[in-house]
Amino acid sequence: MKDYIEERAMNIANYIIENNATVRQTAKEFGISKSTVHTVVIKWNV
Repeated sequence: MKDYIEERAMNIANYIIENNATVRQTAKEFGISKSTVHTVVIKWNV
């Protein structure tokens, strides 16, 4: 399970960086909430 979470965190972070995307745009792209985007990026990419 942890591998999936780390992979998702990296995918989200890479999307934000490559597309200069906002949290709102990222949430829409991945079909998740804005708070989930924030939590995933902050918790798993530290």
